Amino acid sequence: MTDERPDLSHISHWVFDLDNTLYPSDAPIMSQVDRRMTLYVAQLLDLPEDEARKVQKDYWRTYGTTLNGLMTHHGVDQRAFMDFVHDIDASVIDPDHTLADRIAALPGQRLVYTNGSLRHAENVLGRLGLDHLFHDIFDVEAADFTPKPHREGFDRFTSRFNLPIPQSVFFEDSVRNLKTAHELGFTTVLVRAKEGDRDEESAGPGEHPDHVHYAIDCLSTFLGTITTSASKPR
Repeated sequence: MTDERPDLSHISHWVFDLDNTLYPSDAPIMSQVDRRMTLYVAQLLDLPEDEARKVQKDYWRTYGTTLNGLMTHHGVDQRAFMDFVHDIDASVIDPDHTLADRIAALPGQRLVYTNGSLRHAENVLGRLGLDHLFHDIFDVEAADFTPKPHREGFDRFTSRFNLPIPQSVFFEDSVRNLKTAHELGFTTVLVRAKEGDRDEESAGPGEHPDHVHYAIDCLSTFLGTITTSASKPR
């Protein structure tokens, strides 16, 4: 594996995670979502916030998302939960014109696959100035609330778009989500967290798990170096 001048000229389908992938890990978006998840659990279960946070993280580790744990044990209304936790201020991030230009130049189909809600994805993509660049968004509701990294969610995603997996690349900040993508046959690109922002699901600077083809620190920079079918000399 090499991270130098990657040849992605075989790629026709470009799949992007949303949070901490299409914007940097130090952007205060997921920290807002995380706090609202803790608040939701605290209110639902009548717990102090420190205990609610422990429940939240235990469910996330066990079920892939906090929501799936809450659905399993407490029968919560999925849409109400998603509306509550994604009621955030997206103005804390700025449009990324360079990234927009580089995504626009990618030949083929461009998709967003997120464990978040469609509303959240549209909100964040709009703020980043990327909302016009993707052919579709596949959210957790489209996956029947089966989140990444579960294989069933991936199968629903690939079936929805009839994805040619050997010609598809998956960009993600989650090491465990990319493990499933790799097992399915995607080319995998890990967007590493910035120093100090790493959690147990992400990777920090210099880390390169075996199931990852390319481990990068900046999505925009990486997209500016790749060879695609549109840029490959003929």
